[in-house]
Amino acid sequence: MAERGCPLEAVPLPAEVRESLAELELELSEGDITQKGYEKKRGKLLARYVPLTQGVDPSLQAETRVPGPSQATAPAPKPQKPRPSHTRDERFRSDVHTEAVQAALAKYKERKMPMPSKRRSVLTHTAVEACTPPDTSSASEDEGSLRRPGRLASAPLQGHAGVAPWLDQAIQGSPAASATSSTSSRPGGRPAAAPSANAAPAGPAALARRSLPVAGVPVSSRVSSKIQQLLNTLKKPKRPPLKEFFVDDLEEVLEVQQPDPNQPKPEGGQMAVLKGELLAVGSTWPPSLLATLQQWGTTQPKAPCLTALDTTGKAVYTLTYGKLWSRSLKLAYTLLNKLTSKNEPLLKPGDRVALVFPNSDPVMFTVAFYGCLLAELVPVPIEVPLTRKDAGSQQVGFLLGSCGVALALTTDACQKGLPKAQTGEVAAFKGWPPLTWLVIDGKHLAKPPKDWHPSAQDAGAGTAYIEYKTSKEGSTVGVAVSHASLLAQCQALTQACGYSEAETLTNVLDFKRDAGLWHGVLTSVMNRMHVVSIPYALMKANPLSWIQKVCAYKARAALVKSRDMHWSLLAQRGQRDVSLSSLRLLVVADGANPWSISSCDAFLNVFQARGLRPEVICPCASSPEALTVAIRRPPDLGGPPPRRAVLSMSCLSHGVIRLDAEEKLSVLTVQDVGQVMPGANVCVVKVEGTPYLCKTDEVGEICVNSSATATAYYGLLGITKNIFETVPLTAGGTPISDRPFTRTGLLGFIGPDNLVFVVGKLDGLMVVGVRRHNADDIVATALAVEPMKFVYRGR
Repeated sequence: MAERGCPLEAVPLPAEVRESLAELELELSEGDITQKGYEKKRGKLLARYVPLTQGVDPSLQAETRVPGPSQATAPAPKPQKPRPSHTRDERFRSDVHTEAVQAALAKYKERKMPMPSKRRSVLTHTAVEACTPPDTSSASEDEGSLRRPGRLASAPLQGHAGVAPWLDQAIQGSPAASATSSTSSRPGGRPAAAPSANAAPAGPAALARRSLPVAGVPVSSRVSSKIQQLLNTLKKPKRPPLKEFFVDDLEEVLEVQQPDPNQPKPEGGQMAVLKGELLAVGSTWPPSLLATLQQWGTTQPKAPCLTALDTTGKAVYTLTYGKLWSRSLKLAYTLLNKLTSKNEPLLKPGDRVALVFPNSDPVMFTVAFYGCLLAELVPVPIEVPLTRKDAGSQQVGFLLGSCGVALALTTDACQKGLPKAQTGEVAAFKGWPPLTWLVIDGKHLAKPPKDWHPSAQDAGAGTAYIEYKTSKEGSTVGVAVSHASLLAQCQALTQACGYSEAETLTNVLDFKRDAGLWHGVLTSVMNRMHVVSIPYALMKANPLSWIQKVCAYKARAALVKSRDMHWSLLAQRGQRDVSLSSLRLLVVADGANPWSISSCDAFLNVFQARGLRPEVICPCASSPEALTVAIRRPPDLGGPPPRRAVLSMSCLSHGVIRLDAEEKLSVLTVQDVGQVMPGANVCVVKVEGTPYLCKTDEVGEICVNSSATATAYYGLLGITKNIFETVPLTAGGTPISDRPFTRTGLLGFIGPDNLVFVVGKLDGLMVVGVRRHNADDIVATALAVEPMKFVYRGR
C-alpha cells in the first residue's frame, strides 16, 4: 500500500477484514471474479482504514493497482519502479511454492479424489500462502504459475517495496491470534488438517513456511466459498425431513391456521341407527333372477320385454321374454361348449367376460348379460373404446387385466366400428390384455340340444357381475355384486317402487350400469315389465322424446336424471299434445345432487298443467358400492310427504346443520331422497378418522348395512376392507352392530320423518383451511341464480 499513500503494515486491520481480503485473493486466483471486480471490492474493504488521496475518487484509488504520476501525492517511504502490466508477479515463484504443490498432489492421490480441471488444491493453505500480500497478480497469471511450475523466476522477495515489512509482521504475529484465525476459517471451527504421511516430502523452506504463525490473517482453504457451498448442498439429502417442508428460508415455522373458537359446532345428541322397513320375503319371491327369466320365457313367451329405438325415435325391435330366454340359452351353450383353446374349453365357471356394446343396443346387451349368468360366467360391462390410445380406455384395460378377462362379447355392427389392425382383426388397445372377440348375433351362435339345460341354481355368494367405477383421480376399479345381493336389490326395488307385472317403464339412463341396469335390466325382468329404452343420441336430437314415449306407451314409470328434465324444459315450447297423467312414478336417479331440486321444481311448474302430479317425482340416492341407498315413496305406498331443507352454507362448511332463511343468498336448499331401502340399516359416521357416529345436527358419510349392497372391489383386498367392512362406533368406542357397514361416499344427514338428505359426495369434497366445501355446491349455486340463462342443457 506504499503506492497508495500508506503502507498496509502501518494500518491495524481487523481479523474479519483480513479474512475477507484472503477470500478475495482466493476468488481472484481461481477465476471466480474478474480483476476489475477484485480491485473494486478490495478498495471498498480498505476505504475505511487507508487515508484517502485528496482530489481523487476513492473508487479510482481502489481500482488502480499500478501507481501513476498523478496519484503519488504523498511521499512514499521508498521509491518503487512500476511493473509492466505484461510481466508476471515473481514474489511467489519459489521452491517453497513448488514443494507445496507437490505435497498437495500427493495428498490428492492418497485420497483418490477426482482432480479439478482448473482449480488449485483443495487442501489447506500453508501459513505464508494464507497471508495475502497487498498486491498480487491477476487470475490468469496465477493459473499460469500452476500450469508451468518449472518456469519459476529467481527474483527475491526483498526486491519489492512493502513486502518485507508485511512478511515480518506476519512472522512476528502472536501464536494465539494465528490459531484463532486459522480455526475460524474452517467450516465448523475445525483446524486445518495436517498433510498425510504418504505425501511427497517437502523441503526445509516449505516446512518452515508451514510452521510460521500468522497474525490476523486467516488460513483459508483453496476451495472458494461458492464451491464449498455447492459441496455442502450436495451433501444434503435429496428429500428433506417432513418438518423441513414447513420451514421457510428464515427457518421460521409456518403458522398453522387454528380453528376459530366461535365457529359453529354440532350440539345435538348422538344419532341412532335408522332401520328400514322389513323386506317382505314370502313364497311369491323367486329363488333367483334366472329362475324368474325361465318362468317368464316359458309361460309368457310373447310378453314384450324390451323395445329399442333408433335415433329418429322409431321402434326398431321389441324383444319378447321368449326370445330373451332362447337367445340367452344359445349364447350360454356356445360359451361353454363351442369355444376351445388347445382342445380344452376356453372358459370355465366363474371366469370374467367383457361386454362391449354401444348405448344404442340394449337388446343385445341384455341377451349377453343373461347368457353369461346362465353359463355361470361373470359379465363385466364396459364402454366401447373409441381409439387405440384413449386415456379412459387405458384405465378400463387395467380393470380387464386385473379381472383376468380373456373374452369380449360384441355385435357385428359394433365390431366393424372398432379400430382394426393391418390383419383386419380388432386392434390391440393400449393397456388392454389380449382378448378374443366373439360376435353374438344369431348366426354366430350354436343351437343347444333339447336335453341341455343350464344350472340355474339358487342365488349364492358367488359374483354375479362386476360394474366399473371411475374415481376422481381417474383410476377404474371393479365393484363385485354377488347373486344374493343382485336378488335382494331387485326385491327391495320392487317393494319400494311398487313395481307390478306388465307395467311399462321408460328408461333414459345408461342400461349398462347404476340405476339404469338395476331398474331397466334386472328388476324389470323379475316383474315381467316392458322397458322402452331411449338412446342418448335420440335425447340429443329430441330432448322431449322420452315424454313422447311416455304418452305413446302409457308408461306408468320413468327413469331419468335431472339433466333430462332440464333438457325437456328447453324443448317443450310448442308441444301441447303431450300428457304425463299416466305416470305414477318418476324416478330421479341423481336426486342426491343438490342442483337436482332446481330441475325438479322447474319441471313440475311447466308440466303440472299437463297431468304431472307433484307426488310422482321421486328422487333417489345410490352409489356403486351400496347400490340404492334411499328412494322417495309415492303417497299410495305409504311414504311421508316430501320435505326440503334450507341450510346455512357457512355452517355447512363446518359440517354443522343449521336452518336459515330461504331469501338469503348464502344458503343451500336440498330435497330429501326418501326413506332407506327395505331391509337396510343406515347410520352417519364422521368423514375423517375413526368411524364414530355423528350427532343429529352433524354432516357425515352415510353407511349402509344390507344384504343388497356390493361385496368388494374385485381383486383389491386393501381398499375393500376400508369400504365394505366398516364398523361404526359409539362415542364410547362400542361397535353399534356385529355386522359390518358399507361406506356409500355420500355426505348427508337424517332429517325429520327419518328422511335421508344428501348434501354432497366424498369425491367432490374440497377442504380449504378448516372448512369443507363440495364441488356440487358450485353447480347448485349457478343453477339457483338463473338456470335457464346461465346453464345450457344442464351442463
